[in-house]
Parts: sequence; C-alpha cells; structure tokens
Amino acid sequence: MANYTYLVNDIISACENAGTEFLNYVPNMINRAEERLTKDLDDYGLVSYTSVAVSTGNNLVTLPTGTRVIKNFNFSSNGSKINLLLRTDEFINDYWPVSASTSEPKYYARRNNTTVLIAPTPASTYDAQVVYVSRPVTLSSVAPDNYFSDYCYDALFYASMVEAMAFQKDYPTAGFFEQRYGQSLQMLQNQSRRNRRDDMQTPASPAGSDNPLIPNAN
Repeated sequence: MANYTYLVNDIISACENAGTEFLNYVPNMINRAEERLTKDLDDYGLVSYTSVAVSTGNNLVTLPTGTRVIKNFNFSSNGSKINLLLRTDEFINDYWPVSASTSEPKYYARRNNTTVLIAPTPASTYDAQVVYVSRPVTLSSVAPDNYFSDYCYDALFYASMVEAMAFQKDYPTAGFFEQRYGQSLQMLQNQSRRNRRDDMQTPASPAGSDNPLIPNAN
C-alpha cells in the first residue's frame, strides 16, 4: 500500500528530478496537496468524533483541535441523545440575549474557529459529542500513512504533481496534472455521494430537504 516514502519516490520519478532543492521542497508539495484535499473532499474519512463537556451556566464550548467543519453537535440527557440545531451567532444572541438565564440547550453557532455558542445556556452539565471534519495527521517519515495515502492516493499524487510542476515552472504540465486531479477528485466525490445515498429512495440529503414531500423542492 502507498505511504509517504512511496509518494516521495513517485514524485521524484515522475519529475525526473533528484536535485537537492527539489528534494528539500517535496514535503511542502505534499503538505499543500493534503491541505487542498482536506478542503475539496466531503468524505466520511475526514470525520472525527470527540467527547466534550457542556458545563452548567457556560454557553461557550471549546472545539476539538483542528476542527474545520462541524458536522453534528449532540448531548446526552436522561439517556437520550439530542442534536443541537445549527444557527448563526446573531440568532443565538437574539434568541437568548441574557446568557445568565439557563435551560436545556437547543441551538449552537460558530463563534470563531475554536469555540461555539450554545443556547439556551445549560442549566445542567451534559456529556456532549462533537462530530467534525479535520485534516488527517500530516504525512511524513514519522507518520507515513493517513487517510489520503490509504484511500485517495491518485488525487494526492496528482495534487502533489501540480505543486511539483509549479516549483519547476513547468506550467503547461501543471495544467495537465490539474486536469487529472480534477478527474480523480470527481470520482472521490461521487463515491462520497454514494455513501450518503439510500438506493431505495430518491437521492437527497440524509437530513431531508426543505419540503420532503416534493423531490428537489427548494
């Protein structure tokens, strides 16, 4: 199976360049490719689950390190999981303007990149769970494998080659690898869509549409 060393050698062979400057820059190429895939993919392989504490009288919750996108925020109450509904911070402020008042939480909103607001302010301490998208551990000689190398190698390689061609100032070939990256990404996105689809139902979001009675309703 492909790993970091395999990818590095693949890049060097494809570029036919073993110069010192090029070799020193290869980790930067791979890092940029991984960052791009993190932003381009919408895949369960990037999803993590972390337990957090929702404390009495505190309407701020610290997100797990590296959170890019919050997929779900839920807490346990009397043995049942309750999903908080995503809203904007303006909505939270209007809905629950006196943060000192407490009740059972219903909503959450991103406050910044590291914290969320919840409303109402909790009247009790709850065990909660954040389901979120994050970037996998960066590939290196110390961490030779991650989700990208295991399941998205073609896209990872092509994205790395775009960076390699840019480094070599070979812009026409960079365009070729950009096209190959786009094709590979499209296949990965189709795979992600299929993972979210029930073949016994009309394709739609698992969360439901605005009007679930009418397919494709806005």
